[in-house]
Amino acid sequence: MNRRTLVGGIAAAAAAAAAAAPGTGAPRRIGMGDVDRLQQRFGEIIASDHRHGGQLGIEQRAAALADEALNLQNAGSASQRVRSSLYASAAAFRSSAMWAAIDGRRYGDAKTHMREAQALAEMSGDQAIKFRIWSHAGTMYRHMGRPAEAFAANDVARNLHITRRDPLFASLGLARQAAIHGASQDRTGTRRAFEQAQDAMLRADPSDYRPVWMLAFYDQAELDSLALSAHLVLGDYPTAEFHAHRCLSALRPHMVRSRAITTTRLAHAQLAQGDVDAATATAMRVPADAATQHARVARMLQEFGAALRATAPGTTTMQTWTEHAADWKMAA
Repeated sequence: MNRRTLVGGIAAAAAAAAAAAPGTGAPRRIGMGDVDRLQQRFGEIIASDHRHGGQLGIEQRAAALADEALNLQNAGSASQRVRSSLYASAAAFRSSAMWAAIDGRRYGDAKTHMREAQALAEMSGDQAIKFRIWSHAGTMYRHMGRPAEAFAANDVARNLHITRRDPLFASLGLARQAAIHGASQDRTGTRRAFEQAQDAMLRADPSDYRPVWMLAFYDQAELDSLALSAHLVLGDYPTAEFHAHRCLSALRPHMVRSRAITTTRLAHAQLAQGDVDAATATAMRVPADAATQHARVARMLQEFGAALRATAPGTTTMQTWTEHAADWKMAA
């Protein structure tokens, strides 16, 4: 759908709803307190995403919260600042629905959320949420194996003014660019972009204001997680293992999903270096719920089991892994 058409459709629907609303005397005044209450609930969704990730329920809750923010536009009068904040909030909530769908490998749904989030972000004028949506789009296309579109989407995010104003946004854009270079088998581009991402992170002022979604996940651990992903796909397993250990040592306690993903990738890096026992022990540390309910983790563990069978068929280690994987399924 054309972006202008979608923006016009959302605006027209909002106007129609307002015109159809029955007259009930003086309209309610919508204020920043209403926006803040929505943001508090958004924080709960983000926390749930970091614990579980990719679940359909998280996607649905985020989408419903976006609709609630839009409904507030028609619930009464409001200043332009409040209306812009409501559009920005709705865009942020919809982009979280998009991310949950990406994390759960439901790419068709993710694209639908992306289109609506982009339209809402345009109406809000909020640079941070525009960055988030286009950066998510780059990650989505990378996971789909479409690097040209991943670069194009991530470039939109990186070219926004906010990346020149705040080095932390620049760092995230560069780190995700490096991950796309890795998926494209470009070693030089990967190394250069990660060096630039690290430099930008070191220049960022921790005291600067940033949205809750940014504060909740992007730090040195996430940069190392992206480096792990890139070097793993490049076949540079010792470097991948280095970044995995550094990521795990720095991950904040609430990043449960990220720990499961990083642990699984670490197991792959160790197995590729021939360290069968250590790799198996690492993979067995992944919690049962992540191993069976998180789409990306489950897929990576299936691939790990196949690689282990090819590397160490008929061994005690292989038998131990098979039994452990069966226990996961029973626990689920």
